[in-house]
Formats: sequence, structure tokens, C-alpha cells
Amino acid sequence: MWYLRTVAFVNFLSAVWVSLGQDLRNHNAEDFYTPYMLTAGFASGLFTLMLAVTLGRRKRASWILNLALSGLLALLLAQALYRYEEIREHTQNWISLGVTALFVGALLLGRREFYARGDRSNPALATAVAAIGLLATSLVAALLVGATNTAQYSADATFRDRWQYGVMRLITLEPQAKIAHEISTPAWVNVTINVMSMLLLVAVLFAAFRSRRAVDPLTEEDEERLRALLARQGDRDSLGYFALRREKSVIWSPTGKAAVTYRVVGGVSLASGDPIGDPEAWPGAIEPWLAEAREHGWIPAVNGASEEAGQIYARHGLDALELGDEAIVETGEFTLEGRAMRTVRQAYNRVKRAGYTVRIRRHADIPAEEMDELVRRADDWRDGATERGFSMALGRLGDPADGQCVMLECTDGDGDLRALLSFVPWGPKGLSLDLMRRDRDSENGLMEFMVIELLERSKEIGVTQVSLNFAMFRSVFERGSKLGAGPVLRLWRSLLSFFSRWWQIESLYRANAKYRPIWEPRFMLFEKSSDLLRIGIAAGRAEGFLEAPGLPKWLHRRHLETRR
Repeated sequence: MWYLRTVAFVNFLSAVWVSLGQDLRNHNAEDFYTPYMLTAGFASGLFTLMLAVTLGRRKRASWILNLALSGLLALLLAQALYRYEEIREHTQNWISLGVTALFVGALLLGRREFYARGDRSNPALATAVAAIGLLATSLVAALLVGATNTAQYSADATFRDRWQYGVMRLITLEPQAKIAHEISTPAWVNVTINVMSMLLLVAVLFAAFRSRRAVDPLTEEDEERLRALLARQGDRDSLGYFALRREKSVIWSPTGKAAVTYRVVGGVSLASGDPIGDPEAWPGAIEPWLAEAREHGWIPAVNGASEEAGQIYARHGLDALELGDEAIVETGEFTLEGRAMRTVRQAYNRVKRAGYTVRIRRHADIPAEEMDELVRRADDWRDGATERGFSMALGRLGDPADGQCVMLECTDGDGDLRALLSFVPWGPKGLSLDLMRRDRDSENGLMEFMVIELLERSKEIGVTQVSLNFAMFRSVFERGSKLGAGPVLRLWRSLLSFFSRWWQIESLYRANAKYRPIWEPRFMLFEKSSDLLRIGIAAGRAEGFLEAPGLPKWLHRRHLETRR
């Protein structure tokens, strides 16, 4: 892997350093040969880099391709050295053979290290991408050549000649000599065709080496077993109930006493929260989850793990990065009294005087017709077309299986519904916030009013603790505003405040802090720091903040399960 990375660096460098690139080309012409993959240019550098990355992810297909290419080059070099004296005279050729042979030997010795399997459809997909892509790009190249051909005998060039010229430039970057006198194009046309060739190569390699994308989602039996574990151990983690999201997959410990739920997004096996079940059985579920990730070449990561789970994951080779804190309010200790709660108390009383009231019910106590209307209103009030949430959202509302969830309905003085809050169970006496919706024309402070109503009336439904929103980078905002904060911390806080204009980073912290909660840290767990960018993108996609490009949703054969 280090060899391919070094070669990729030299190839890229030679593409921008003209003299180095010329020297490298001179050493790869006529009777001179360079080692495996050492060729000046961006295209060769990109190809080599992709081979290095896929080998680094232990892809079996990449190992086979590298072994085939390097082995063939070694055989050809050895044959040339044996047959031609003029080639044997150059020391460089012997060095190239030795380096290539060492690379082949390293691949053979380390063959057991490349175990990651790709999707079974990859060979067919790569073939289709290559065939369709080559046809499409060659036709575009032929049209470009026909429109810009300035050769003296351009009238003699048929469409077949122009198409053949485009194909040869796409594949070899050089035209055939017999049609070169009939076609002469500007430099920008050749560059455009070469860029299309490079993009096509990237697309083919991506299709050939992509990880398995789909895994089996939760079955009814899996959901029943998870619910049984939550009934016994559900009070350990406020995010436990969100393991029941039905697009997730699950891996069980051999005893069935613990499970890890996860979703594969962009080649990342992304678990959320803590494992479900008995902590003593957690390693039995973590180990097969990691083994499955390695088998398929996925990057393992955990989003929103507690400190207890983080320590156990750390024993299995994962590192931790603190993401922020979860706000937990003990209902028995919450009060609106005191100087510190004056602003909150005034806002609460203002909304109450305006005639707003809150109704609290379990989902199971809501008639089906009323639930249908609540779901419709929640959809209407949703901000955007995408349902956000993964690690701290259930993703469905009104499902009959979630009867123990709690619904808060806020109506104005005329009895019109203005806002909704839904909480999922957190053990027998806790709730965790799932969904917040409100009419944009309603009174400001309505959500705070509803949360306070829940905290003050919690005895009605037997609740002693409530988990509210997650505050990302909470400690940065808190410590960065204090006297004596260092310049780095202040700069980091200023940067987060700037990005809070588009994402609710600081506002979520401020909104939670007014309830004077207990802050419980949550962590992102990962194997390699070099994977953090990819993990962050996968987490953003899973949470609904980022969307991967693709076909329009109305062209998809099936959609994700609706919230009903």
C-alpha cells in the first residue's frame, strides 16, 4: 500500500513539475521501463491512488487486479530482459523488474490480509458502466472532433474515423497513425476527451470496488427480541428505543442477550447509541459487528455512544471523539422558582396567559382517526421534504407498535392544534424526545411551554426523567465564554457560532440549558482518524442533513417505509 501511495504521489508530482514529468517519460520509452504503475500524469496518479485506497481497505478484488497487472508486467519485463541484449544493458530495467517482483511477492505473502468482499453485482455493474460509458463518451468525442477538425484532408474523415479517433484517445490517449493526417483538433478538445477518459476510469473502478450496499433490515422477530431486551435493560440508555428504526440491521451476541443495530451508509457501518441489552454481553455483539464490517470492507463507526459504551468499544480497537452532550432533566428536581429561572418563568406565563393548553396522552390512548390527523399535521409542519434523524429519532409517528410513546398536543385559545411533541419510552419511567413540530404562525416559546408542562405534570404518566435535545460541542460554548478561556478555545467557539447561522448548533445548546439539565456526554467512535471525514459524511446522510446525488425519488423502485 505504501508503495502505491508513493507512486501515486510521484505521478501527480510529475504532472505538475514539467521537468520531472519529462524525465519520467524519457525513462519509460524505447528500451527503458519503469516499475509497476510509475507513469507521469494525473490519470495514472488517480488510477494508482484508487488502487492504493482499495488495497488499504483490504478489498479482495483490488488484490486480484493488482496481482494480475503487476504479475503480467513482471513476466513481460523478465521475458524482454532474457531475449534482448539492448534491454539488459540498462540497469534501470533490472531495478524496475526487482521492484515489481518485490511488489508481487508482497501481495502473495499478504494474501490473507485482503479479505473484504465487494457486492456480487460489481463485475456486471463495472462491465455495464465501461460499455455504456465508453459508447457515450466516444460519441461525444466524435461530435467534438467533427465540429473542430481543421486537418487539410478533413473531408476524407468519415464519422467512423472520427468515432474511432475518439475511442482511441479515450483508451490510449493517442490516435491511430493512419487517421491522424485526416483529423487535427485543438488542444482543448484533446484535453476534454482525456478528462472524459479519466472520469470514465474512475466510474468503472468505483463500480468494480464498491462495498456491499444493502443488508437485511429488521425483521418482525428481530423487533420483538429487541423490545424484550428494552423491557429488561431499556433504562440504561435514553437512545435505546431508537434502535427500533426499521431501516437498521441488527447483529446479535451468541447468547442473544445483547445486540448492535446499525445502518450501512456510503461504505460506513454506522451504529448509533449503545448496544442493546446486558452490558456484560455487549462484547459478544460488538465482535461480530466489527467482523462483518471488515468482511465487506465497511468502515465501522458509532454515533452517539455513552461513556460506558465507549470504554467497551475502546477495548475492541475503536477510538473516541466527544461530539457533545445530551440534556437530561430529572422531573423531581425541576422547578420554575428562583432568580436563574426568571426568564423561562416569564416566557411560560406569557404563553399560558395567551390561552394555550397542553394535552398529554400515550399513543395507545389516541383513537386512530385522531392519530391520522396528528400525523398529517406533523407532515405539514415539517421543515423540508426530508425526515431528519437517525441516532435520536424514530422516523415514524403513529405506528400501532409504539403505543407507549407519549404525545403532547398544544392548542390555542380557540381549540386549534398549534404544536406537537412526541417522546419515546426510556425504560419504565423515562422519556426521550423524538419529534417536534409546530405551526410557524403560532406563539413564540410554544415548545418551551410544552416541555415545561410535561416536566411539571410528569407524575400523571409516571415519568421521572426526560431526555431532551442533543447539544453538539456544548462544552466549547460553555467553556469558551468563560473568563480565562484560551485563544484556541475562543477561536473554536467563534467558528461554531459562525456556522450556527445555518445549523442549529449554539441555539440547541441555549434552548436546552434553560432547563438546567444534567449533561451526559456522547461520543463518536471510530478505528482510524483518517476515516473521520467519510464517517462524518455518512452520519450527515443518515441524519438527513446531507443527501447523496442520485435518481429522483419518484424513479426509485421502492421508498423507505413511511411513518405510518
